[in-house]
Amino acid sequence: MRKFEKIEGIAAPYNESDVDTDAIFPARFLLLLNRAGLGKHLFQDIRRASEGKKSFVLDRAEFKDAAILIAGERFGIGSSREHAVWAIEDAGIRCIIAKSFGDIFKQNCFKNGILPIELTASDHKLVLSAAEGLQPLEIDLIDQCIKLPSGAAIDFDIPEQQRQALLEGKDEIANILSEDAQKISDFEQNQH
Repeated sequence: MRKFEKIEGIAAPYNESDVDTDAIFPARFLLLLNRAGLGKHLFQDIRRASEGKKSFVLDRAEFKDAAILIAGERFGIGSSREHAVWAIEDAGIRCIIAKSFGDIFKQNCFKNGILPIELTASDHKLVLSAAEGLQPLEIDLIDQCIKLPSGAAIDFDIPEQQRQALLEGKDEIANILSEDAQKISDFEQNQH
């Protein structure tokens, strides 16, 4: 898992509510076991439905390399498929800002190096407006704030354990190995 301290850039505005994990990563791709390359299936059905019309936000040139996604309410609801988060990560998105998340989806984000930030409606409106205006945002996990182009900052809260894991770039296994390294070593020595 990559360390997350700060990122800065244009955010892709996708202010849709009730986006479930099947919309994020369709079930027919769940048999794919290699995490690399899953990003090409991200929002596949939504992207296909928008062909010939206004193109999907992540397909537009100005948002193609966005590392920040601005979503609406209840983003990532539905089934607990971790593939949805893997596809988001594989597509280069490091942070998702929403009014709320599906609980399991949010935990899967933390476990896979993606920072999920929940904001109040008024703060969400500010970051969405910046994204729609192609104004860069700075996400600072160290100070737990979003810096707007105006210089204003929006604070957010992340549980300390998840915050520390993201800052150090450690997933659950890496945390267990580092915290219990001596216990593991002692156990292994006693097995011989």
